[in-house]
Amino acid sequence: MNLTINGKSEAVESVRTLADLLARLNLDQRQVVVELNERIIRRNDVEGTLLSNEDRLEILRFVGGG
Repeated sequence: MNLTINGKSEAVESVRTLADLLARLNLDQRQVVVELNERIIRRNDVEGTLLSNEDRLEILRFVGGG
């Protein structure tokens, strides 16, 4: 499946849901905000959100620091 993630085209395999993708990217779904095709996905919906070929995602990760 081809996805655009943060403006970069990427081919990913064995990914069905948004949760699968975040796990593959080693991202903790509690520490990110995801926009899928210009729609923000609620944290409770990550597990059940199916991905399709050519979906566009923006993934923002929260980082602490000072």
